[in-house]
Amino acid sequence: MKFSIGDKILLRRTGEEGHVTDFIDKQMLEVEVNGTVFPVYIDDIDHPYLKWFTDKTPKKKSQALPEVPVERIIERKQRLARGIYLSYIPVFKEVDMEEVVDYLKVHLLNELPVDIKYAYDVKIDNKSEFRLEGSLHGFGNLYLHNIDYVSMNDQPRFNWKFIDLSNEKMEVAEGVLRIRPAKLFEQVNNVMLNSEPSFSYLLIDDFKVKTKPEPKSYPDPLVMKGGGTALTTKTLEPAKYEIDLHIEQLVSNTKGLSNDAIIKKQLDTLERYLHLAIVHRQERMIVIHGLGKGKLRDEVHAILKQTPEVSRFRNEWSGKYGFGATEIHFRY
Repeated sequence: MKFSIGDKILLRRTGEEGHVTDFIDKQMLEVEVNGTVFPVYIDDIDHPYLKWFTDKTPKKKSQALPEVPVERIIERKQRLARGIYLSYIPVFKEVDMEEVVDYLKVHLLNELPVDIKYAYDVKIDNKSEFRLEGSLHGFGNLYLHNIDYVSMNDQPRFNWKFIDLSNEKMEVAEGVLRIRPAKLFEQVNNVMLNSEPSFSYLLIDDFKVKTKPEPKSYPDPLVMKGGGTALTTKTLEPAKYEIDLHIEQLVSNTKGLSNDAIIKKQLDTLERYLHLAIVHRQERMIVIHGLGKGKLRDEVHAILKQTPEVSRFRNEWSGKYGFGATEIHFRY
């Protein structure tokens, strides 16, 4: 059953009437009833018009107190666990007789049957713009904040971290979501073409069971001559002075990998070896990204600009790599 913002609605359980104020996702709406705004499932509401036309019994005036409606017990369909999402609702404004996106409303959707603890932080140019921590019940949703559509051109980093509050044996899930401007434009166009209220990104489909803890990678103190101490990183994975980000060098089989999955694997590899280089206090490193259309190179340079330990980098011609590599220098 389809609804639009402003439509009159009827709560199936109580018979109260209200109207739609906002969309949350494909299964939920935000409604206002008697001055109170709250979310409801679409399955729990109806259009009130049928009731208006069929209820022809005249109301009798009475001074007695109105009876409290008895809540009808309705068996709700069991919901399937679908994961945890960040959902974006475009809000439009009219400019020169044309509708353009003004800003995005960001929601956190917990489509898992467990309560979670979350930490959320949006960063632009390595500066935090919005941060929030708290808990969210199973199959719950939470409005987080608004973000200007223009700010999305700066490719903000949506940092997230989730903990399963019902099971200590589950690993902490965390990561970073970045939306490229071209992909965002495509998503907004799809919303308009399909008359959908929002678009969403899956962050995790479920929590994973903790594996056997690995040895700590903290530097071990060593005694030096004269009684001093030095630090060693012998428990860490060795750093590399040259890393090749061509996907054939990172996975044995690329069949079935989308372009987004490929570039995510490449950038995750870059950030991993950047971290190792910094821990091992390397002075320089070479990143091979190839030529192509320059998309991977631009993503690599964007990450380097946001890494404080990077002193400078350059993508110049060399006899070994041509223009397909970037040389990085670090500072400590």
